[in-house]
Amino acid sequence: MRRLIPLAPAALAACSPSAPPPPPPPHVSAALPLQRQVVDWDDYVGRFEAVEDVEIRPRVSGTVDSVNFREGVEVAKGQVLFTIDPRPYRAAAAQARADLAKAEALVTNARTELARAQKLVEAQAISREEFETKEANLRSALATAGAARATLDARALDLSFTVIRSPISGRISDKRVSIGTYVAAGQTPLTRVVTINPIRFAFEGAESFYLKYVRQAQAGERESSRYAPNPVDIKLADETSYRWHGLMKFVDNAIDRNSGTIRAYAQVGNPNGFLVPGMFGRARLLGSGTYGALLVPDEAIVTDQTRRFVYVIGKDGKTVQRPVETGPLVEGLRVIKTGLAPTEKVVLDGLARLQPGMAVDVRIIPLKPRAAADLPASSALRAPAAAEATAK
Repeated sequence: MRRLIPLAPAALAACSPSAPPPPPPPHVSAALPLQRQVVDWDDYVGRFEAVEDVEIRPRVSGTVDSVNFREGVEVAKGQVLFTIDPRPYRAAAAQARADLAKAEALVTNARTELARAQKLVEAQAISREEFETKEANLRSALATAGAARATLDARALDLSFTVIRSPISGRISDKRVSIGTYVAAGQTPLTRVVTINPIRFAFEGAESFYLKYVRQAQAGERESSRYAPNPVDIKLADETSYRWHGLMKFVDNAIDRNSGTIRAYAQVGNPNGFLVPGMFGRARLLGSGTYGALLVPDEAIVTDQTRRFVYVIGKDGKTVQRPVETGPLVEGLRVIKTGLAPTEKVVLDGLARLQPGMAVDVRIIPLKPRAAADLPASSALRAPAAAEATAK
């Protein structure tokens, strides 16, 4: 009978597989944040408006005799735009002139009679009552002459209104009437003239922005645009940079109850007339004073339900969470306002595998800007492709 001899514990241990080694620490890249002096800009959407916008209507009624401008171009202040048939008004002025001459003749006659009556009353050749009648006749003649002179002025003014001139220098619209059209005083629109240079960029801001600006002005961080010409940069729908520059000119005196916004506008130079009223634009308005900030890539920031944080490398080579307050993009990197020190190395990749207190294999790399300092976040709109084409 064969007997089984038990194996020693050491022999059993030698036959069992070895325990797996611990995994290597994850490889990550880290960098020191960039340090910059930063100014915040707040974004708005608005449209350009003319500083002066005049709808021209006739001041006298009549038939249009001529149209004296080219549509859609610049006109000068005082330039003749339309003429209305002046003949009825010329005749009325002539009648008023004749009435004035008649009244002045009556004044002359009344003066002569009064002077004669003065001598007669002194010689007691006429009664005092008759003399006073002569005085009354002169006063009546003077009043009649004054009324005739005022009527002549009115008729002359009407005659001058038959020549319609541009009240401002600007760009004119098309004619709304043709030669031979009867126009009514103060009623018939003739055309429209708008100023082009300078031009306004009008927009509306939320109440929260207005409150922020008021608080900053009270703290001395930023002057109010109501009193200071704060800068405004503007880009058009097809532009990628803020090409147009203006200064704030107006902030309204009340917040609209329905929209919760307040109106404002900036004034922009437009010497070549490129900008026109009604054109859409995106603007950025100076939104803060200058402050020091740190810049890190957006992908280095972890966001959970209630906070944002970054991982930094501690002195022991392990990861540490740093809750941070973020700001806008600058040079393609995200502004960190608070929560991070300039000397802390921020982890840039492999964040999904990290936990606080985890040892990591760190490769330090330099952090560089990713965009120009003033590059906007949005891209330009593109014009649609042509529907047809012809060859020459």
